[in-house]
Amino acid sequence: MEFRDLQYFTVVAEHGNLRRAAEAIGISQPALSKTLRRLEKSAGTKIVERTPKGVELTAMGNALMTHAKRLQLAMDDVFKEVADLNGGRSGLLRIGATFEAAELLLPSACEILHRRSPEVITKITVATNEALIPALRNAELDLIISGIPKADDRAFVQEPLWDENFIVCAAARHRLAGRKRVLITDLAGEGWALSSATTLSWRQVYRAFADNGFPPPRVVMEANFRLIRLRMIAKSDLLGFVPKWELQQGMRQLNLVEIPVKELAWKRTLGVRYRRDAYLSPAARKFIEILKAEAARLGRSSGQ
Repeated sequence: MEFRDLQYFTVVAEHGNLRRAAEAIGISQPALSKTLRRLEKSAGTKIVERTPKGVELTAMGNALMTHAKRLQLAMDDVFKEVADLNGGRSGLLRIGATFEAAELLLPSACEILHRRSPEVITKITVATNEALIPALRNAELDLIISGIPKADDRAFVQEPLWDENFIVCAAARHRLAGRKRVLITDLAGEGWALSSATTLSWRQVYRAFADNGFPPPRVVMEANFRLIRLRMIAKSDLLGFVPKWELQQGMRQLNLVEIPVKELAWKRTLGVRYRRDAYLSPAARKFIEILKAEAARLGRSSGQ
């Protein structure tokens, strides 16, 4: 079984059509059909079935596709390692981060990496975990910085960086401001400005309401960008659910205050994740060490 045959097979699987796959590869359709026959001979069974619309993978074909993708990722790692043998001062580093992680850690960490290794090219993707995790799993990203779950995913290495304490916040003129203690019952009917529904913080607010026997919170605004949410909260009677460091930054500028709600106190660990079986370049390792140092510095300066 030749590696090139497997590569061609994955293209067929992605297109579901021999003609389009042959055009994408740049070979003739008969040559591509010959490739499939060689693979089927090696496997001892059919791996594709002809259909009126093109081709579909058989059960054996789907199994072969899974292994072919793993082999392709392994080969990609080999080429990355060869390209990175100069000690991490060249190459491409693909970083994914959630919106909060990007704002908290990335600016200073990227500046330090550029100063120490100016030839490293960084490509940064800011998105939710819902988009970042599949991209990391498929080797489209080298590492991601985001909230890490308590349950361990054996596909990834998870290294903690920073503990975020989430709190409820509001404008200083809000009717609940100034109270020493606020019960979740006091929040019934209040409007909220939250991150998108795909984030852990959004789910935590909904879970807290459900666990205490209340209907879902009334969400008036969803926005991943911190400044939009905080300004909306400052100029309205809406409540927010944010990391404490966000409130500390916005207190003076936007006149925001903490609303102490015991049922909504929540701690999340921010961390870096990368594939357990992947090659991690010297540049990536260096960047992780920078992230750890920056997280420790921020923790000291914020009193955490």
